[in-house]
Amino acid sequence: MEDFDEYVGNLQISWRRSHIGDQTPGEQNGQMRPWILPNSLWKQGLWPGIKESLPNYLDQSRVQKHDGVHNLKSSWMLCANLYFPFSEDRPLVAGFLRKHVSPSIETVEGIELEYEDDRPDLKPAPLLGEPQGQRGRNQTSPDVAFIVRLKDGKAGLVLTEVKFTEHSFYACSGRNKKYENPDRRRCMDFRRVHGDTESQCYQLQWADGDRTNRKYWEYLKFTPTALETLRRCPASTSGCQLFRQQALAEALARKGPYGLVVSCVAHDDRNQALLDCLRGTGIRDFTTGWGPLFHGKAKFATFTHQQWVGWVADNDTKGRWRRWLEYVKTRYGLGGTVNG
Repeated sequence: MEDFDEYVGNLQISWRRSHIGDQTPGEQNGQMRPWILPNSLWKQGLWPGIKESLPNYLDQSRVQKHDGVHNLKSSWMLCANLYFPFSEDRPLVAGFLRKHVSPSIETVEGIELEYEDDRPDLKPAPLLGEPQGQRGRNQTSPDVAFIVRLKDGKAGLVLTEVKFTEHSFYACSGRNKKYENPDRRRCMDFRRVHGDTESQCYQLQWADGDRTNRKYWEYLKFTPTALETLRRCPASTSGCQLFRQQALAEALARKGPYGLVVSCVAHDDRNQALLDCLRGTGIRDFTTGWGPLFHGKAKFATFTHQQWVGWVADNDTKGRWRRWLEYVKTRYGLGGTVNG
């Protein structure tokens, strides 16, 4: 039986043959694959309804698109195709978030890709001790943020990491051999790292050029459940993106003008490898095991692409999104029969 990644690859090859005339193989990271387009054709992987609006948005907002946008399996492109179009139908999104993220959400006021706060003191560099980057490059920028208004009138953020075929949330850069961590084994003992973070976490020992000391640990407070559950640092081998986004959410919840900040993951429910990726850390399923690790102001939530597509199908009473539903069904295998 083919795994999910193989299934998606075959699905994208088939979709490309039916929808894109140019079958020239593209290249990414030195690999030629039939599901990778030539770089110049990357817009062919966009839903037709955003082929003009998305590039314009990227230019106007100074958002850096991912390098792999010409890969038809790209989660960044899936994010753009599934969520960016609904900037035009925010009430539909608000209803979904109210059900799947927080009942306190009243309206959606904006949908932003590669989000960063507008306020200088709330950008990732000063907040997290990261190098000065830009939206989409060299900083913690959630794939999509839903800017919301709560029922009590306060502002809120749902910071969302979007996954598709990825097998994990990636390893901590501090364990990368090129950064010369003198003892990578220490990351494998959570109690040791937690008890003496300053001396045990290499992310706090950089301060060399653009390798500045990170501030993630300043914001993340672990629960007794974490001490019982975690065998290694949760960022060490497969949870770094979750760790960084949780830290960003907590920092914004503490220092920003928000009544609600959520660190969220949108994922495909067919990707069992991603669901299981933190088992070595001590977490059987990230959707249920990550949130209980922390206590603080920021919340954690997850939803699936299937839930989102199902919500649109069930609530698109005027048929506005029928063509989109047909697209995501043929392109990604999401959704069932589209009613007329």
